[in-house]
Formats: sequence, structure tokens, C-alpha cells
Amino acid sequence: MPLRRHSVRRLLRRLHRSERGNVAIVFAVGMPLVAAGAAFSVETSYHYYRQVRLQSAADAAAYSGGLERLRGASTDTIRGAATAAATENGWQATGGGITVNTPPASGPNAGADAVEVLLTQSEPRFFSAVLTDRPLQFRTRAVGVYRVASNACVLALSRTASPAVDIRGSARMNLTGCDVVANSGADDALNVWGAARLAASCAISAGGVANKDGITLSDCPAPITQAPPVLDPFRDVPEPAQPSGGCKNDNGAVLQPGRYCAGMDLKDEVELQPGLYFLSGDFKANANAVIRGTGVTIFLEGNARVRMNGGAHLTLSAPTSGTYAGILFFGDRDNSQNAENVFNGDATSNLTGDLYFPSQAVAYQGSYSGAGGCTHIIANTVSWSGNASLQMDCSARGMAAIPGRQVVRLAE
Repeated sequence: MPLRRHSVRRLLRRLHRSERGNVAIVFAVGMPLVAAGAAFSVETSYHYYRQVRLQSAADAAAYSGGLERLRGASTDTIRGAATAAATENGWQATGGGITVNTPPASGPNAGADAVEVLLTQSEPRFFSAVLTDRPLQFRTRAVGVYRVASNACVLALSRTASPAVDIRGSARMNLTGCDVVANSGADDALNVWGAARLAASCAISAGGVANKDGITLSDCPAPITQAPPVLDPFRDVPEPAQPSGGCKNDNGAVLQPGRYCAGMDLKDEVELQPGLYFLSGDFKANANAVIRGTGVTIFLEGNARVRMNGGAHLTLSAPTSGTYAGILFFGDRDNSQNAENVFNGDATSNLTGDLYFPSQAVAYQGSYSGAGGCTHIIANTVSWSGNASLQMDCSARGMAAIPGRQVVRLAE
């Protein structure tokens, strides 16, 4: 029996109402799941952001610590700089921890000239707290390593001298393949005065540079100022112990290593045998002296100093191995008078090795040229005057490099 038309309409209306109800039920059940998924997604994104931010803080901390390490700062200063940089970049001491290791305690740069920073940060949970009430713990690590970009052959260690490197008069400094560095923060830390001239790879000052017109540079477009000070390259080399036995005298044409209680006052032709000469008095090279020696280190105790006369002829070279490899003259670190060590000599004199006077001044005077030698100068202050015309090319000498331009980079 066929259905009546109005009965069919009623059946269709009932089915339509039933479908709308089902949709409402499904929507009511599914909406919390959708909202929860969105909430967890937002929380995950936020925690990823916090992880990235913490890594950035670790990177900044390692870089800042590396800069302080480059300057020779103490462990506490390095840690303070790293902590400040981490804080400025979003790390929070509350709920967080910081470990600063110099050198790094692990990884490929363990034991190197580098700073390792380990950061931790506790982050609260939000929607995921329904699963566990334990906060999330983030950990990051970064290592800042400083690298030497170029080498120096003249380094004035004083942080305050004005000037620390002083070139004046008619002096001519021609330095091949190396930098001149002044650690002083003075405005004229590196001073080229009057008609004097300096030619080098680069001129670097922790402060300023005076008379830039007298400077010719092959690797830098202009002198570098406000640079981080360079560490003493021989800071870890121990001072020689006083030799056993009695005092030696400087009489004779051939002299042996040992202690010279009254120093050396050399007047004639003298040959120094290889070894360590421990002087408790001045080293003097008089006008007619002809002094030769190979594999020699001369240590000046206390306030002893070097005095070389302009007429002397010197041909001296440092040892190539052992504790004092490369060091020709070594001034006592406890020298209290900032004594001036005068290096003079005739035009054909040459010295091959490092002149290391960390608490004293080195002064080149007269017509000394040093042609054919290779001399690195590491002193409290350094000066050239008169007609001194130093020629320096150590490229084939195999001497240990002195850091000049240095950079800090993130290595891990």
C-alpha cells in the first residue's frame, strides 16, 4: 500500500533532525581533543623557543668568556663575564645553573685555549601538567675558542705606558711578515714620532695610535685600535734557578755557562759556549768588544740590565730546544725599577732570538740595524731612537710565534 505524501515528509523531517543531533554530539566530543592538540602544539613550540634561546645564551656566554680568556683574565672574571652574557640573553639564574670550564673539560677542544659553558634551565609545564607535574629541564653547551690570526715580532706588555711602543728620531723599522702590538690603553700607546717610520704587517694597540702617517702596513688598511691586549707568550716559562757552584768571572776569550755574580763586562773578543748564563749584575758590551755565541740564554737577575755600546759587534743566537728555546735574553719578572735595557752595536751586529723583559724597558739606540738576525721583542715597553734601522725577517728561522691579531669564534 503506497505511503501517503504527508507521511513521507514526516519521515524525512525525522531523519534530518537525527543527523543534526549526531553532528552536535560528534562536535561536542571532538572539540576538547582538538583544543588539547592545539594547546600541546603551542606548548611544544614555546619550549622549543626556550631551548633555542638557551643555546643562544650559552653561545654568548662562551664568546664573552673567550674574550676575557684572550685578555688573560682570572677564572673568576671569565666566569663573571660568561654569567653576565648568559643573563643578558635570556638565561635565568632562578631555576638555572651555569658551569664555566677553561679549558673545556670535554670534547675536541678539551685542554685548549678555550672556554666551555654549560647551561641548564628549568621550565614549568602548562597543558602537559595533566600528564606529570615535573618541570622540563633544558641543557645546552657552547665552546668559545680563540685563534691567532697573525703573529707579532714586537709586543709591549704594559697596560698603562704612554707610549708603550715609541719610534722616534730617524729610526726606521722594517718588519717583514709580523705585527707590532702595544697592550697599553693610552691614546698614544703606539707612537711614531717625527721623521721616524714603521713598516709592518699590522700595527695593533689596546689604546690609540699616534702619527699614523709614519706607518706603512701590508696586511691592514689602517692601524687597529681598542684591540684586546695580547697575553705574554712566555708567561708559563719558569725563571731559571740559580746555578750551583761558585761565581764565574768574565776573563778569557771563551766563557762557560754558569753564574756570574758581578755580571759581564766584555771588552775584547769573546765566545760564549752554549747554555744558560745567570747574571746577578749587568751585561755590558763595550765599544771594542766582539761577542759571539750560539745556543745561548742570558738571564738577568733582579735589577740587572743590558748595556751595549754602539761600537760593539755582537752575533748571538738562542737555543733551539729545551726550556728556554728561542729566548736569548730573559729579564727578571720581579725587576722593580723598570730598568732600561739598551741594545746598540755596530751596523753588522745581529741577534737571533727573543728579548724577553716582561717588567723592563727595551731601547734600541744609535746605528744598530740587526741585519741578518731575527729578533722578537717582548718587553714592558719598547723604543727606537737615533738612526736605529731594524731589519727583521724571521720567516725562515723556525722561532716560536708570538700571537698578534687574535679572534674568538664558537667552535662547538
